[in-house]
Amino acid sequence: MTGEPTTHDTHDTHDTQDTENTENTGGTGGDRESGDGRPQPGDRLRPGTAVTPLRAGLHLRGRRGSLTLEGSTAVPVVWGLLEEPLRTGGLAGFREGLEPGSAVRAAADTLLGRLADHDLLLPAPPAAPHPDPAVARWIDATAAHPDAAAALLATARAEVLAHDPNSPPATAAVRALTAGGVPVTLTPDPDLPPDRILLTVRGAGPDRAVAAGRSGATGYVTAPGSTAQARADAAALEARLTHAAHAADPATEPRPRRIPGTFAALLAGAAAHRLLCAAARLPDPATEADDPRLLPGIPTVLLADARPARADHHSWLGPERIDADRHVRLAPPAGLAEALRRIAALGEHRCGPLPAPLPGDLPQLPVPLATCTPPTPATGHATTPRTLTGGGPRLDLARLELFCRAAELLLGETTFTVGADPGHARGRALRHTAAHHLAAAPHSSPPLDPARWSGHPQLRHWWTTLTGRLAVPARLEVHRAAPHAHAYRAVVRRTPQGPGRGPGPLLGEAVEATPGDAAAFAALAAVTAVRTAAVAAPGAPPPPSGGAAAPLAATGVPTATWEDPGWTAGWLADLAGHEAALQDTLHRLYGAGPATTPPAPAPARDPGLAGLLRSFGFTVLHTAEEAR
Repeated sequence: MTGEPTTHDTHDTHDTQDTENTENTGGTGGDRESGDGRPQPGDRLRPGTAVTPLRAGLHLRGRRGSLTLEGSTAVPVVWGLLEEPLRTGGLAGFREGLEPGSAVRAAADTLLGRLADHDLLLPAPPAAPHPDPAVARWIDATAAHPDAAAALLATARAEVLAHDPNSPPATAAVRALTAGGVPVTLTPDPDLPPDRILLTVRGAGPDRAVAAGRSGATGYVTAPGSTAQARADAAALEARLTHAAHAADPATEPRPRRIPGTFAALLAGAAAHRLLCAAARLPDPATEADDPRLLPGIPTVLLADARPARADHHSWLGPERIDADRHVRLAPPAGLAEALRRIAALGEHRCGPLPAPLPGDLPQLPVPLATCTPPTPATGHATTPRTLTGGGPRLDLARLELFCRAAELLLGETTFTVGADPGHARGRALRHTAAHHLAAAPHSSPPLDPARWSGHPQLRHWWTTLTGRLAVPARLEVHRAAPHAHAYRAVVRRTPQGPGRGPGPLLGEAVEATPGDAAAFAALAAVTAVRTAAVAAPGAPPPPSGGAAAPLAATGVPTATWEDPGWTAGWLADLAGHEAALQDTLHRLYGAGPATTPPAPAPARDPGLAGLLRSFGFTVLHTAEEAR
C-alpha cells in the first residue's frame, strides 16, 4: 500500500477538549486491564465516538476529548479497515488476518496505539453489563472500568425529596434517575423550599446527595456530598444568589412566579447526572469540559439561566464545610496568572464571596486602574459600602493588590495581611510595618542625593507623568531606613501653595531595597492617587505593596535580553531578585512581620473567610500575633 502512515509521520494534535489527566478522565490507556497501556485483541471503540476522515488524516471525537491524526493519505484507508472490527468487537480476528511485520499491520498498530493513548478504546465487553442497554452504552462511553461501574449502579437506590412531589423539578428528577437505571422513591419533605429538590443515592458505597433549585432566575446544582452538606450548600447558594441579584438590580423580583418546565428538566437532569456519576464512581460531569476556570480539588456548582439559556460550572466552597473533602487546602499559586484564576473563582459575580477587582469603566491611561466594592458586613444597621480603587504597573498587579486589600477589610482591616503566597503576604506586611515606623519617627539622616535615584527609568516615567502630563506640583524625597541598611523609604508630597507653608499632603510612599525602586513606586502611587481623584472614584486608594508581588509576576515568565528595568517585565524581574534580602532587612530592623519561615498550617477545619482563603491557597497572616 502506498503512502501508508509510519510512526514518525503520523502525529496527533489536541483541541481544548483533550485531556491527559487520569484523575479527570476516569482513566487513560494506562488504566487498561493489561497494565501496559497497549491495545489488546479484545478492544473495542468507545460508544459514541464520532469519526471524520480528512484528506491525509482522521479526526475522532469522543465523550472525553478529541484526537486528530495526520501525515499520510493511508490513514483514512487504514481506518476504513479498522472501524467495523473496532465497533463490533472483532479486532482480534482482524489483526490475525494481517501479516506480521507488514506495513498495513504496522500502520494499524500505530493508529490503535494513538486511540489507546487518548482513552478511546475499551477492554473486551464486561462479563456482567448493566441490563439496560442505554445505561450500559453510557457506562461504556464514560467509565474506565465498565464492570465496576455497572456493579455499583446495580445496587444503587435513589430517593427524591421535594416540598411538592408533583412539582416539575421533582417529576423531572424521577424521570432522569429512572432513565439511568436506578430505582427511585419520591418522598415529600415540607421543610424544603418549593423549588428545591434533594436527590440521594444509597448502595455499596457511602450515601451521596445533590441538591438542585433556584434563586430568582438563576438555577443551581450542588456538588455531590453527604445529605447534610448538600442541604447546607443549597441554602448558602440561594442566599448568595439572592444577594447578588439584589445588588445588581434592587427591583429584581425575589422569586419568579413559575419555573419553566424546560428549565426544571435541565436542573433535574443535571442533578441526576451528577448523582449517578458519584454512585458509579465515574468522573464528575464538571470535569468533562476541561474548563480552565475550574480549580482542581475545589468542588463545583452548576449555575444555569433560563433566558438566555446558559449553564456552566464554577469552583465553589460554601461557608459550612461539613464533609472531609470540603476541607481542601490548595498549594499557593505558582505564579501571578494562577493567583488571578483563583481570584476570579472567589470573585464570581453570582456565587463568589469576595468582590472581583475589575477595570470597569475606569480609564487605563496613564496608569491602569481597577476597582471593587467589598460586601457590607451584616451589622444590623445600614452602612455605605466602601469602594476600593487602585492602580499598579500593570492591571493584573493592580487587581491582585485590590483583592488582598478587600479581603483584609472583611477580615479586620488592622489585624490581617493577605497575600497570594507566604512571600507575598510577608512582603506586604513588612512594607506596611516599615512605612508606619518610618512615618512616625523623624528621619535621623538628611534625604539622599537625588543623583543616587533620579536616573531610574521607571521613576523618570512616573515622575514625568505626575509633574508633566498631569501638571501636579510635587516634591520627592528618599531616605535610608537605617544606617548601612539596604532599605529605603520614598515619599511624594504635593508642593504647598504659598510661602511659609508646611509639608504638603502625602500623595504616595514606598519602601524598597534600592532608592530608585522606592522613588519609582512612590511616584506610581502618587499618579494613582491623582487619577483616582480625577475620575471621582469613591474611596481612597489602598496603600501600595510595591514590589511584594514581583516574584509572583516574574515566576515562569522569561524576559528578553533587551528588557532592562525600563520595561515593566524587566523591572519586575529585577525587583524579584531583591525581595528576599529586603524582607530579611526589614524584619531585622523593626522586629516586626512574620518570621522567615511560613506560619504553621492552619487547622484542617478552619472556618470563616480566613479558612476559605487558605483553602484556595492564599496566605492569611494575623499580624498582631505573627509579627514577632
